[in-house]
Amino acid sequence: MPNASADGEPDGHPSAASAHGGAAGALLAIGGAEDKLGKRSVLRSFVELAGGPNARIAVVPTASSLGSEIVEVYDALFRKLGAHDVVAARPESREEAGDPDLVRRLDEATGIFMTGGNQLKLAAVVNGTPFGEAILAAHRRGATVAGTSAGASIQSSHMVAFGSGGATPKQRMTQLAAGLGLVQNCVIDQHFDQRNRYGRLLMIVAQSPSLLGIGIDEDTAAIVTDEDGAQVMTVAGRGAVTVFDGRNIVSNAHEARHTAPLLASGVVLHVLPAGSAFNLSARALVTQRTVADVAAAHELALAGEDLGRLARDIAAGDISPSELRRRRARRHEGDRA
Repeated sequence: MPNASADGEPDGHPSAASAHGGAAGALLAIGGAEDKLGKRSVLRSFVELAGGPNARIAVVPTASSLGSEIVEVYDALFRKLGAHDVVAARPESREEAGDPDLVRRLDEATGIFMTGGNQLKLAAVVNGTPFGEAILAAHRRGATVAGTSAGASIQSSHMVAFGSGGATPKQRMTQLAAGLGLVQNCVIDQHFDQRNRYGRLLMIVAQSPSLLGIGIDEDTAAIVTDEDGAQVMTVAGRGAVTVFDGRNIVSNAHEARHTAPLLASGVVLHVLPAGSAFNLSARALVTQRTVADVAAAHELALAGEDLGRLARDIAAGDISPSELRRRRARRHEGDRA
C-alpha cells in the first residue's frame, strides 16, 4: 500500500472518500467496559453506523491478551445487534500486519472494531504498516472505525502509552506514543473517571498545550464525524467525556523536576454528558437547539389556561365541586368546538 504523507493522505493519490465523492466514516472512541448484557446502547450505535443489517465488521483484537474468545464475544454481540457478517483480523507482529489477506478483510469492511488491552502493543504492531494504512483508508472511504479502551486511545494523533492514576498532574506521570491520527491534535484517555486519570491527562496538556485532552468514561462513546470540514464530537452512553483545552495555560512543566506536582492554570474544562456536541476543530461547545413541537405547545397552553381558571374558581370559595366539574366540562367542549 502507498505511504502516507504528513497530512494523512497517500502520496500522489486522492483519498478514497474524495475519489468516490463520499465522506469519511464516523469514529467511535469508547471508554472501555461498554455494556454487553443490557441495552448495549454504545455497541448498538456502532453497528447502526457501520450499516446495520448490511454491516460487515472486522474485529481487531491485537491489543488483547485473550485468545479467540474475545472475538467470539464480539462476534455474538454484533450479530445479535443485526450485523450481517463479522470477521477477525488479528496481526500479532509487524510482519503479519503486512499480510494481504488481513489487509483485504479491512478493505471489505463497513465497520472496524479494535478491542481493549495494551494500546502500546496495538500501536507497535499496526502503526506505519499496510494494516494500519488500511484502517486509515477504510475511514476515508466511509467505513466506521471504533475502538474500546486501548482501541479508543490509538485513534488520537498522540496516545497515552502507560502511566499512573491520580487527580494531581505530576511530572513524569505518563508517557506518550504515536497514535493512528484518526482524530488530530489531541490525546484520548479511557476509563477516565473510574480510574481517576485526570492528573495524567492534565500533565500531557501542561507539557503539550497544543493538544486537546479528551478523557472518556466507561460505557461512554465519543462519536466523531466530519461536518463542513470540522471534526465534531457527540457523546453517547452512560458517563461523560471530559475535555481539557490548554491553549492559554500557564505551567511550569518545562522546569518541574522528577515527580513534582505541576502548575496548570487557565485550562478550560468541558464536561460533556450524553447528548452534548463539541467542535474539536474550533474547540467550542456546539449549541443545542431545541425544536419546538407546535401541537404539544398548544396543548400545554390550553392546560395552563384551564388550571388558571380552576385556581380562580377555587379562590372564590363559594362554588361546589360539582359546579366546578360542570364548568370545566363546558369549557372543554368550547375548546373542541
